[in-house]
Amino acid sequence: MHESCGVFGVFCPGEDVARLTFFALYALQHRGQESAGIATANGKHIQLYADMGLVSQVFDESSLGQLTGHIAIGHNRYSTTGSSRKINVQPLLVGEDNNCLALAHNGNIVNSAHLFRELTDQGYSFRTTTDSEIIGNLIIASPGKDLVEKIRYAMHRLQGAYSMSLMTKNALYAVRDPWGVRPLCLGKMNGGWVVASESCALDHIGAALLREIEPGEIIRIDENGIESYKEPSERRALCIFEFIYFARPDSIINGKLLYPTRQAMGAQLSIEHPVEADLVMGVPDSATAAGLGYAHHADKPFTEGLMKNRYVGRTFIAPDQRIRDLGVKLKFNPLPQMLKGKRMVVVDDSIVRGTTTPKVVNLLRRAGAKEVHMRICAPPIRYPCFFGVDMATRRELIAAHKSVEQIREFIGADTLGYLSLPGLFKAVDLPKNIFCTACFTGDYPIPVQLEMDKLALENEFVNTDE
Repeated sequence: MHESCGVFGVFCPGEDVARLTFFALYALQHRGQESAGIATANGKHIQLYADMGLVSQVFDESSLGQLTGHIAIGHNRYSTTGSSRKINVQPLLVGEDNNCLALAHNGNIVNSAHLFRELTDQGYSFRTTTDSEIIGNLIIASPGKDLVEKIRYAMHRLQGAYSMSLMTKNALYAVRDPWGVRPLCLGKMNGGWVVASESCALDHIGAALLREIEPGEIIRIDENGIESYKEPSERRALCIFEFIYFARPDSIINGKLLYPTRQAMGAQLSIEHPVEADLVMGVPDSATAAGLGYAHHADKPFTEGLMKNRYVGRTFIAPDQRIRDLGVKLKFNPLPQMLKGKRMVVVDDSIVRGTTTPKVVNLLRRAGAKEVHMRICAPPIRYPCFFGVDMATRRELIAAHKSVEQIREFIGADTLGYLSLPGLFKAVDLPKNIFCTACFTGDYPIPVQLEMDKLALENEFVNTDE
């Protein structure tokens, strides 16, 4: 399962906003590693620099020096609509001259193909295969005397998830869909304002977290200050996987610091699925906090049984066949001295396709583990996500067609225990009606087509070309 994207925006006269955005994107790197980009504005012009790769690969002193102004937005991408290639990097520029805006989007629009055909019929052209460009053109095409009115109109047409930072030559905007699927927060620094997918980005640049941007809220920031507009929100649908896996553990979402929340998930797992064992470990890094929570509540020692190479997959150099054959061992290296002869509880955040977990179990056994008891911080994932997470199709989800016992046998664990949905809600300790749990239950907050394809817009381009 891959992260969704990271977005950022800053309005701060007198500050080097490009550099601030660079470091904020660095903090949000976990949300997308395919491409990165920054756009800035100085009241007269919008400049943009974006490319494939990590933030540290895309930018240097020279490229940052070209990005001048007092407003900036930034984006880290993991593709959920449109393939991973240079034409799809963000921020995107849409419109022309005085009608131009830059946009950075986290989420997924489920009616994007319909809107694409509608806008194409109206004469709008597209240079990318992303739903983000559809959002931008829809806003420009919408009626209204100013951009806020256009955004408000477009929000009534858009179905799906969108947390966005937008920018004109003289103003910064932040927009969150009425369901609040993806997080977005507001902060303040040195007389200016910042918006970000997660509060950890604010911490990295010395900004103070003020609050969450509410579902259905539009924030406008310019030289006159900040204004807020609100569209009605009938149902909340914050993705619960932000709490389980996506967001950094030092981020605050809905008033909750995620690290102790993940510890509580581990503790609840130990209540629901106790087992006689010698040691507890979390699969690094996403399940470390939950592993500690399990160990503490079960009164068992915690150990690091696997070391993670955090830079695997973050290079453009393709491995040769010998290295590729190492598979999961390229990402994790076991500690045999800690594992030999031990009965291990292994806590992980999720099992999606079931391709990695058997390799982890086998790696631990080969390193000498006597028993491997897998404990998962999420209920079984039986349905795909269409709201900004590239998870899998339903036929690829192992829990969609196998029982827990069949999955246990498939991954080769001695026992397997998933956190129950009530147990997950208890650990998160927030009202359950604010969350989207469709990947567990199939109860989607927005109607979707189960056969939706992340490359659907590329198929539309093919049909248009024909």
